[in-house]
Amino acid sequence: MKLRILLLSLLVILFFFLNLFFGSVHIAPSDVLHALTHAVNNADSISYIIVGSRLPNAITATLAGAGLATSGLLLQTSFHNPLAGPSILGISSGANLGVAIVMLAFGGGVTTGLYSWGGYFTIVGAAFIGSLLIMALLLLFSSLLKDNLMLLITGIMMGYITSSVISLLNFLASVENIQSFLIWGMGNFNGVSLQQMPIFATLCILGLILSLLLIKPLNAILLGDNYASNLGINLRRTRNLLLLATGLLTAVITAYCGPVAFIGLATPHVAFLLLGTNNHRYLLPVTMLAGSFIALLCNLLCTLPAVTVIPLNAVTPILGAPVIIYIIMRHKH
Repeated sequence: MKLRILLLSLLVILFFFLNLFFGSVHIAPSDVLHALTHAVNNADSISYIIVGSRLPNAITATLAGAGLATSGLLLQTSFHNPLAGPSILGISSGANLGVAIVMLAFGGGVTTGLYSWGGYFTIVGAAFIGSLLIMALLLLFSSLLKDNLMLLITGIMMGYITSSVISLLNFLASVENIQSFLIWGMGNFNGVSLQQMPIFATLCILGLILSLLLIKPLNAILLGDNYASNLGINLRRTRNLLLLATGLLTAVITAYCGPVAFIGLATPHVAFLLLGTNNHRYLLPVTMLAGSFIALLCNLLCTLPAVTVIPLNAVTPILGAPVIIYIIMRHKH
């Protein structure tokens, strides 16, 4: 088991560097190494591409993949549902709604009186606020509902409500605004610059650390809620911490990267197939590593055509959908 974890860690490191050496623009390996080992020169196009674009891109993919995969595992364990994912509770839909309001209703900017906000930061802020509002509602419902199934259904219903509002905004919006919103919805790991990386990385790492602190109660929940309660696990407190961890990770990643599909849903099953155990002491770290590896692989595939960058959500279903089909067929028997 330790050997598999070591091999997966090495694969993550290998693909991290492959993301630095390969991209839509061909750059000689010696130039890549020179850019990484010398001071950044904004006037140098190679230095800008490697350090200003590919490096934050690779770091973003590493953290986002780990965060989405972790969120998927936490939700699948908590709700005893192998097809639960980060988007199932409506948190991603909240981000979509926030961005839809800014892009579709206000054309990418918000003006109130003497003040005007526009551009990329407005979109990120709207996505983050939308996600946090849904997460706040889920925490409120979590304090009122004792049944995990009822909370799951509530999250799905909130997702339907936000989707309806987005459909209405799409119907009323201009063609240009609709196109901008569709491009954002395709997902990408290019949205975090080196200047923004400290905030993005800090929030992602906080969510991952909080998830690691839930290993013991998650292992108890695997044996059933009643058994977990008999072991002294506070189910409501655990559920709130789980919602906080998944909500934080999903909100941050969706705000910066858009709604990334399938990584959170499929990766926990890949990790389980690699390990063959549900023990979260091993499963959770391997899920994080597998999520980073898959995200780095998808990011590399998006940039390989050397003509343009393919949207992320055009690649993730190709890798994720076969895994889900396999899981469904496996549970059939």
